[in-house]
Amino acid sequence: MTTPAAGHGGGESPYGLMAALDQGGAIAWSTFIILVIMSAGSWYIMFVKLFEQQKIFNQGKRARSVFWQAPNLREGATRLEKNSAYRQIVDDGITALEQHDKLTDPIDQHDWMLNSLARSQGAIASKLSGGLAFLATVGSTAPFVGLFGTVVGIYRALIKIGAAGQASIDAVAGPVGEALIMTALGLVVAVPAVMGYNWLMRRNKAVLEELAHFSNDLHGYMMSGGTVKPAITAPRGGSAAPGAASPGGTTATGSATGATVGSPKKL
Repeated sequence: MTTPAAGHGGGESPYGLMAALDQGGAIAWSTFIILVIMSAGSWYIMFVKLFEQQKIFNQGKRARSVFWQAPNLREGATRLEKNSAYRQIVDDGITALEQHDKLTDPIDQHDWMLNSLARSQGAIASKLSGGLAFLATVGSTAPFVGLFGTVVGIYRALIKIGAAGQASIDAVAGPVGEALIMTALGLVVAVPAVMGYNWLMRRNKAVLEELAHFSNDLHGYMMSGGTVKPAITAPRGGSAAPGAASPGGTTATGSATGATVGSPKKL
């Protein structure tokens, strides 16, 4: 007499993932495919946003090392990477400064520049947040998608119990196993999406804080005609560049820098 264990010994397990999907039919396969798409989209967005954030962090290091050593804004802008976030802020600031006198009903230059730089930061923040809504959606809905598969699996188990007239293990093991697998898949998709969303949001906050500091320094530089500049640490083994920080920590902005920039209108 052949035992059940021996009967399944030579073939595939009847309680694996593929067997559960085959038993579940179109509904189980549809649920599984939706969860796979959700997971693939989540991981793609996480890697892409991480790359974008790290790129801006690297751009910030370059801006601090080369931009403030330039003799004027236009020269500093050319030293920044094209299409970078910091280059965008500088270009928008220069454009706003040039357009201020063209206003038919001029507003205070300080407020005009402040609003222009804030608008530029907002555009960058909007780009950085792109795709994060998908992560939040996956994190909140994936467990319910898995739960849908669970409900269908339990329903099928109850139907088999009713048809068989008794709750035997053979009648309910397959559908219940399918239900548990769908629940687990929903959690496997949701947990990384939630953790990735929170992590990327925290990194976004750090990126935007650095951009806000740079914009504030740029605003002071433009409104002072180049006399207000953040402290710059001189490179090791070399002399401080024009406009670099003095040993006391204050910014050395000699007459040469002032003569180069002249006034807020001279770029």
